[in-house]
Amino acid sequence: MTYEGGCYCGALRYVAEGEPRMKAECHCRPCAYFSGGAPNLFVVLSEKGFRYTSGTPKSFTRPDLENAVTREFCGDCGTQILTRRPGVKAVIIKAGTLDDPALFGAQQMAIYTSGKQAFNHIPDGLPAFEGLPPR
Repeated sequence: MTYEGGCYCGALRYVAEGEPRMKAECHCRPCAYFSGGAPNLFVVLSEKGFRYTSGTPKSFTRPDLENAVTREFCGDCGTQILTRRPGVKAVIIKAGTLDDPALFGAQQMAIYTSGKQAFNHIPDGLPAFEGLPPR
């Protein structure tokens, strides 16, 4: 499958190819910061199939956290495109950045539900985990 997308202003564009490893919603506190309070919807793909086709992202990694993730975003409009976890050869692409968000389909699970707020809704029947799912 091929996914194409980019930021709100169009300065940053990407293409990603491959089968999703996971499609989920995350309720952790950092995701709430970046989403404005809603769960963060994302698709995990191999980093081998991912490339930026225009623009160069800015990145941010919290220096005070051990094994902190790196977030890549547009330096012009601020749209967060993806997250990279240390030691994981995958990209965690934000569903809202897809040109066709319908390609996301539906999430397979909710993660880090220990951070869920009362105003967040997890669909009935969706597997939910307080942290990451067991491997």
